[in-house]
Amino acid sequence: MAGFLIRRLVNHAVLVMLAASLAYLLAAATLAPRAAFAGQHPPPPAAVIDAELTRLNLNDRTPLPQRYATWAGGVLRGDLGRTLNGEPVAPELWNRALVSLRLLAVGTVLGAVLGVLAGAYAAVRQYRPADRLITVGSFAVLSTPVFVLAVLLQLGAERINEITGVRIFEWVGEYTPGAREGMTGRLQHLVLPTLTIVLVQAAVFSRYQRHLMLDVLNADFVRTAMARGLTRRRALLRHGLRTALVPATTYFAYTFGFVLLGAMFTEKIFGWHGMGEWLIDSVHRGDVNAVAAITLLAAVLVLLAGLAADTAHAVLDPRVRTGR
Repeated sequence: MAGFLIRRLVNHAVLVMLAASLAYLLAAATLAPRAAFAGQHPPPPAAVIDAELTRLNLNDRTPLPQRYATWAGGVLRGDLGRTLNGEPVAPELWNRALVSLRLLAVGTVLGAVLGVLAGAYAAVRQYRPADRLITVGSFAVLSTPVFVLAVLLQLGAERINEITGVRIFEWVGEYTPGAREGMTGRLQHLVLPTLTIVLVQAAVFSRYQRHLMLDVLNADFVRTAMARGLTRRRALLRHGLRTALVPATTYFAYTFGFVLLGAMFTEKIFGWHGMGEWLIDSVHRGDVNAVAAITLLAAVLVLLAGLAADTAHAVLDPRVRTGR
């Protein structure tokens, strides 16, 4: 097991380096940080702009390989560079990452669990009303853009607040500035953005898990377990669901990147100052170092999730860790 994990860790480290390097090269070649200085009123002299861009390693007149070598050397030392404002990228990145983690952790896990359970139940009740209801609900959510879903939830929450006469839901920011809200206030702000992520995740996983579960319903090992005295429910739970979960663990890890992508819209709409919002603003401003740092952290998180999925895969299927 240890050898298996070490091999996977080495492979993932190489992938992280490749992903981060490609992200930096693409951002440095396409974004225009010079425009952020030239657009100031009044614009600084050209020599001042060049000097500042050179200091930040963002000067487009410096050869790209040289800029990349400077950036990569800094990353190896733990220095992710500076933003267009001259502030260090690393502290801002960690602050934003914690905000995104508070938003994504519950929504991602809860959505995946609910989706797996709903998909498995729909497969067992194939073509019955429960299956059709779950299918229609999943497709309705999947066909609705994330930002539209978020706005609809806001409208519904506002209506509930009006009917009850109580401010049950809040949806602007992570907390209300200047207010002593405590845990209850934080939860009020967390419910709607978390629900947005949960609905999308649950819809995706319910469809995927339904198809996986259908493949094992009539498998030989399920019939054998029933022939040895297990009820159909126990055979499906003990053997069928476990087998169907093996590919779902890998799928969960590598959809984490798409969750980050969807969180950009969620954070922007609900006013959470996390990585997704920062990425949108950084691309708009041409802040190359910030974009590269966000991509680097996202790659690390996705591949760590992949390592966790590989571990779970090996636990669920002994053939993986033995190499058979």
